[in-house]
Amino acid sequence: MATETPEAPRTAEDPQPGGPTPGRRPPGPRATAAARARSARAARRRRRARPWLLLAPALLAVGTLLLWPLGRVVWMSFQDYGLREIVSGRTNFTGTDNYAEILGSSYLWTTVLPNTVLFAAACVVLTVVLGTLVALLLQRLGPFWRNLTAGTIMMAWAMPAVTGTYVWIWLFDPLNGAVVQSLGGLGLLDPAATNWFTGRFSFYAIATLNVVHHGFPFVAVTVYAGLLTIPRELTEAGIVDGAGAWQRFWTITVPSIKPVFLVVVILSTIWDFKVFVQLYLMPGGNGANPQVLNLGVWSYVESFAQRQYGMGAAIAVLLTLLLLGITVGYVRALFSESSGEKGDRL
Repeated sequence: MATETPEAPRTAEDPQPGGPTPGRRPPGPRATAAARARSARAARRRRRARPWLLLAPALLAVGTLLLWPLGRVVWMSFQDYGLREIVSGRTNFTGTDNYAEILGSSYLWTTVLPNTVLFAAACVVLTVVLGTLVALLLQRLGPFWRNLTAGTIMMAWAMPAVTGTYVWIWLFDPLNGAVVQSLGGLGLLDPAATNWFTGRFSFYAIATLNVVHHGFPFVAVTVYAGLLTIPRELTEAGIVDGAGAWQRFWTITVPSIKPVFLVVVILSTIWDFKVFVQLYLMPGGNGANPQVLNLGVWSYVESFAQRQYGMGAAIAVLLTLLLLGITVGYVRALFSESSGEKGDRL
């Protein structure tokens, strides 16, 4: 049977359990504070890096799918790039010649740019106005009719742009269109001598109806959601003060949901400046009628119909810069409005 060896008594020179090692001086207050500072800085760096690490997959996808093609388009816009360059693989760098030719063309200033800007402005105004009116209507309806109306208008928004465009083409078709035949039956026009797709103004009038019909449901639902955030006490106070519906709209509703209006205006502006399908599919919109082209369709026609890819890329870059400038202006207005409201509260 094994016997236990008695433990030798500790002396003053033996280290205590958990105590400092002999010959090593315990850390002083300064060393401990420095270590804590380094640890705090490392923790702050990790906290600052964590959001970027979480965003890294999305940023990588955006960079691959958006920034890289955009960079290629910008690079191509400085070249004379056509079928010959595609076949040979050679680069014919021309500097800013494409931009000089576009900006020096009277066709840009008299036809394409007015078509783009005026068409987008009309669509934005009509879309926001009609959407706001529908939102106010939804606010007054009961639950059943509100849900029915909202579901009905959302069908127009969910309809693909191609399908909606062909519906409007059929309505205004010069041979068998429902609108032309109806007005002809009333004796208001001669169907045989009427073609609304050949005139510049009538062409864009039909396109405006198409775009507004497709876009106002989004504005209506968004503005209606904003109306639900307005405290009922504000409206009741306006009624008590004797303010009419028009006065309550401008003094209570608009200031309360101004950020919502700015958002829908920004999005509508971006979408309407980039309208392509609704114009390209209409008779004459594919380049057959040069008087009805906007910047987007002109870029496509130059690239894929004329095989002038460098010229088409330059037009696309100009459209992007135009949209970027408008968007930055709207966003600055949105943030300045938010800053002003915070200052007023303080």
